[in-house]
Amino acid sequence: QVQLVESGGGLVQPGGSLRLSCEASGRFFTFYNMGWYRQAPGKQRDMVGIITRSGTTNYADSVKGRFTLSRDNAKKTVYLQMNSLKPEDTAVYFCYAAAGIAGSLDNYWGQGTQVTVSS
Repeated sequence: QVQLVESGGGLVQPGGSLRLSCEASGRFFTFYNMGWYRQAPGKQRDMVGIITRSGTTNYADSVKGRFTLSRDNAKKTVYLQMNSLKPEDTAVYFCYAAAGIAGSLDNYWGQGTQVTVSS
């Protein structure tokens, strides 16, 4: 069974920074792509960024140059460093992981962490 536990959300002023962490658990599972999505009130869930197991990243245009993904495969943890935050970054941020065991592959989600950018 896979669980994703997020931490690091909160309230920050425009121009500030936050770092989100997501620790995965799941004995014998291999974690492939990991990353973050976000959902603002009344809007759909959109990709923020994805990082492959080897470290290749892909970002939404709206966060390029401001957000940075990293991961520690040994700790099964993915990080999202968010700089130069804007009010439009306010959303619930969800951790995502594609994980597999014994030939299967499924998508998994965390419970979400609130990020609010406001003065």
